[in-house]
Amino acid sequence: MSTTEIPESGARGRTRRAILSAAATVLARDRSATLADIAKAADVGRSTLHRYYPDRDVLIRAVVDDSLTVVQEATQGAALDEGSALEAMRRLVAGMVDAGDQLVFLWGDPRVLEGYPDEDDPGCDPPEGSAGGPPDDPVLRLIERGQAEGVFDPELSPRWIQHVVWALVYTAVEQAGQGLIPRHGVTSTVIRTLERGVLTR
Repeated sequence: MSTTEIPESGARGRTRRAILSAAATVLARDRSATLADIAKAADVGRSTLHRYYPDRDVLIRAVVDDSLTVVQEATQGAALDEGSALEAMRRLVAGMVDAGDQLVFLWGDPRVLEGYPDEDDPGCDPPEGSAGGPPDDPVLRLIERGQAEGVFDPELSPRWIQHVVWALVYTAVEQAGQGLIPRHGVTSTVIRTLERGVLTR
């Protein structure tokens, strides 16, 4: 368990959350961002940031741990075993978009997850409990259920469909961060593309 998962309350907990969230957002867009950039985004002083995380390596490690937790919680929160497979997939997409900055931070640079066994990019065995990895993969189970329900194409492998979902979410979040698509339309854009493709009907 990461030290960032130690329960905190009050101002200290809020400050830690602000720093971790701001760091994921800033570093997802600029890998060379400085601690000063992160402190400014978190609305804290440099000295405050250093009290929580004495150097960049410690901060990065904490952001990785926190981001993996955010992605895992987003997947669990989508309740993939409830309702129809289509409804569950839509909830998953919405949850992953909400965790978009963490996704882009984690898998936008392969060096970020160096030293983390069994972690890979979103399209190739993501972290356990999120959207890939072990045989008991909740997203693969969802896709297989959707194929059995006649919702997802049975001629495509579940892993391929999973990769497509991750790629769409990642690309949409990244483009929203670059101002190329509106943030409020990211989830609907991903769902529309996933369900309808790019051909007119």
